[in-house]
Amino acid sequence: MTRNLGSPSSRPRRRRGARVRLGVAAVCAAAVVTVPQAAHADPEGLDIDELNARAEELEETYDGELLQFNEIEERAEQAQQDLEEVEEQLDRSRSGVAQIAASQYMSTGFDPTLDVVFGSDPEDFFTDVAMVEQVGRSQAEQISGLVELREEREEIAREAEEELAEARELIEDLEEQRDEVEALIEEYEAAQVPEEPATPATGTIPASVRGWGFDGATPRMAAIRDEIILNVGVPYEVGCARNSNDDHGTGQACDFMVAAIGTYPSGGNRSTGNAIAQYAIDNVDRLGVKYVIWEQRIWHAQNRQWVGMNDRGSVTENHYDHVHISSY
Repeated sequence: MTRNLGSPSSRPRRRRGARVRLGVAAVCAAAVVTVPQAAHADPEGLDIDELNARAEELEETYDGELLQFNEIEERAEQAQQDLEEVEEQLDRSRSGVAQIAASQYMSTGFDPTLDVVFGSDPEDFFTDVAMVEQVGRSQAEQISGLVELREEREEIAREAEEELAEARELIEDLEEQRDEVEALIEEYEAAQVPEEPATPATGTIPASVRGWGFDGATPRMAAIRDEIILNVGVPYEVGCARNSNDDHGTGQACDFMVAAIGTYPSGGNRSTGNAIAQYAIDNVDRLGVKYVIWEQRIWHAQNRQWVGMNDRGSVTENHYDHVHISSY
């Protein structure tokens, strides 16, 4: 359910400088408290609740693979909050501009109030330089602020629509692929380990890269881990199983460190991180990779594209010092 996010400019405009010949003073005095609000976006148009309900129905099938949706959902909800805040500021600013108009009429006979009362865009009326020159500097700043607020509101409304559209598209894709994914998971579970690569890796895993929980990985994740270590190489240790409520907790994920924890990698090690992530992506079906997280982005096996993640506040939480790979 998506409502049209209208804007003040979508409504008809009245001619500037409109005047009334009889009883104008009384009209102006009453207008200060009866200024109509311009049409604007209804925050209820962001129907993220419907998408959340649909996402919950997919949780069992996708087994925690809705991380991309969770990221987009968070941004959509933040956009809704931002929109509500700017709407409140816009309402307060409109009221202030209406008072300026009424006051200016009382003192000079200049009568912009009728445009404020009956026009759809009082802020547009005040963008006329000749009119702004008739009010004081502080009042002109108020008027200018109203114009800027309207522009900000329109930009936020666009962002909110875009985030919601992206969330809806992702959920629809996951719903369409549900049967296929369930069948694929059954195949992965039956096989336990990936198919052998065309060119088998040679060598042994160095003790120096065996990080925390290394031996706690599932057979599939262990096979993915070892193939990446032997074919791509890793500059630091690889950690896998730990006591947590995510894929690490089940042994279905490993972190491939490319820098000391909490620090950004050097140029060469960042390239290694790119290579690790790309190897997993290039071999996603054979290996049974579920998703990859690297440099504040997540790549998902189902929609096969990178989606930006929200700032978690640290180098490690944003996955700049390691590549996270999860398996089925």
